[in-house]
Amino acid sequence: MSRYTGPRVKIMRALAVDLPGLSPKTSDRRPYRPGQHGNARHKETEYGKRLMEKQKLRLNYGLNERQMRKLFREAARSKTNTGTKLIELLERRLDNAVYRAGFARSIPAARQLVNHGHIQIDGKRVDIPSFRVRVGQTITLRTASHQIDPVTKGVELWERRTLENNWLTVDRDARSAKVSHLPDETALEFKLNVQLVIELYALSA
Repeated sequence: MSRYTGPRVKIMRALAVDLPGLSPKTSDRRPYRPGQHGNARHKETEYGKRLMEKQKLRLNYGLNERQMRKLFREAARSKTNTGTKLIELLERRLDNAVYRAGFARSIPAARQLVNHGHIQIDGKRVDIPSFRVRVGQTITLRTASHQIDPVTKGVELWERRTLENNWLTVDRDARSAKVSHLPDETALEFKLNVQLVIELYALSA
C-alpha cells in the first residue's frame, strides 16, 4: 500500500495549511508555495479548490485515494450528514486515535506504533492502523513500550494535544485513552471545507 514519504513541510506549503497529523513541524518559516514562483499569485479553478480540500484531508490522515473513496461511499450511505460522518470515520481510525491521545508526534509515527504491536484495545493487542475504535473502548500503550512514547519526551506537546482533543478521555499516568463519544467535524485540527470534498467525490462518482 502506497504512503506519502516525501518532504512533509513542502506539502503543507503547497496546500497553504499546517497538517498536525502529517507532521509536528509548521510552515511558518516559509509561508508560501514551494518552487521558484512560490510567491507569485495563483488563480485557482473551482475544481482546484475542491481538490486542495480533499488533499488536506487525505494527507493529514495518511490515506491513499482508494481508501478515501471507500470511506466517502460509506459516509454517503449513512443516515447522518455525509461530511460529519466522513470526519468521524477518519478520526476513529486507531492510528489517529493513538496520535490524538498524545502517544505519538504524528499519525505516521502512531501508525508505526500500531504496526509494531505497541498498542492495546481493552487489554488486547491490535496491530491494524485502520481498526475503528468504538465508544467505551480503552486504548493503552503497552507497559513495556512506555519509554518510547512522547509523553516522556515532550510534556508540553502532550498537554496541548490532549487539551485540544474532545472525544477521548486521556489518563496521562496510565498511558491510556477512553473513547467517550463519537468525534465530529469539530475534532479537526486544521481548517477544512468538507462540503468541497463531498462535491469533488460526488462529481466523480
